[in-house]
Amino acid sequence: MSERPYVLLSCSVSLDGYLDGATDERLLLSNDADFDRVDEVRAGCDAILVGARTVRRDNPRLMVRAQARRDARVARGLPASPMKVTVTAQAMLDPQAAFFTTGDVDKIVYCASRRVGHARQRLGGVATVVDGGEPVDLRWVTKDLHTRGVNRLMVEGGGTIHTQFLTADLADELHLVVAPFFVGDSRASRFVGDGQFPWHPGRRAELVDTRQIGDVVLLRYALSPRFHSADRFGGTDQGDR
Repeated sequence: MSERPYVLLSCSVSLDGYLDGATDERLLLSNDADFDRVDEVRAGCDAILVGARTVRRDNPRLMVRAQARRDARVARGLPASPMKVTVTAQAMLDPQAAFFTTGDVDKIVYCASRRVGHARQRLGGVATVVDGGEPVDLRWVTKDLHTRGVNRLMVEGGGTIHTQFLTADLADELHLVVAPFFVGDSRASRFVGDGQFPWHPGRRAELVDTRQIGDVVLLRYALSPRFHSADRFGGTDQGDR
């Protein structure tokens, strides 16, 4: 049994690789059918992780939406939605954000050591604040989540978080949805930033599935041997999602 969860990265990008636009208005890169697919993936996970910038910019609820999926989780003795997790360097988060105020589930904030006191004062009433190191060490974060019962972790961004998980070789699977348009503005956030990635011309990632979903395309990559093992489902019996 691994000492960290099975980690699945999930995001949608434009044809030119952007996660969003350059304005404050949220850019929808997917469609209703794909949102439903993402909901199904969420329902099969123990926790969902996003970066603090995503919490501030998108104000996500990170809840399982379909009642049937929520009911199925409860029937298995689980919360209706997965645990919510964020990572922050500055702890500049609003305790009234939807991340904290929606869902009767655990919320965990991994904070850089120098700001833990501030974070606990600001967010201690709505979340568990954990010292994640200086800077926050994602390898340690995944190990800590494993001790909290997280066997399958879904990472939904943003770009800094995706870059950190990928360059640290902490990702086992990637779901990349490509939208049929361009953003064309370098002020917007890309899927990943600069870094030394384990996958390069000499070591190509394994494409295991492609699927057209309306006007978008899902590309599914296996990023570690765990994808092909029983460990892929974090020790659960949920089948292929």
